[in-house]
Amino acid sequence: MQATELQQTTSGSTVFEDRRKENGPSRSGGPERRQFQDSRDSGNPDAIELAEAIDSYKSTHRRRFITFEELHSVIESLGYVKTR
Repeated sequence: MQATELQQTTSGSTVFEDRRKENGPSRSGGPERRQFQDSRDSGNPDAIELAEAIDSYKSTHRRRFITFEELHSVIESLGYVKTR
C-alpha cells in the first residue's frame, strides 16, 4: 500500500493525496521505539545495563542509530576496558 495516491482533478492537473495522516495511530505524542526493548527479558544484568546505557545515549543525543565509535564510548562509560 502506498502512502500517497495520484488523483486527477476535473481541470486535468494531477495532485497527490497524502493518506498517511488518515491511517493508523499518530506516533507524534508517544515515546520513540528503542532498539533493545525486547532483549531485556534475557535476565543477564550486564546485557540489560548495556542496553539501557545505549538507549540513554540515543535518547540524549537524539540518535536513532549509533556508530561503532559511539558504542565504544558507551561501553567505556560503563567502566569496561580492554585487557591485553
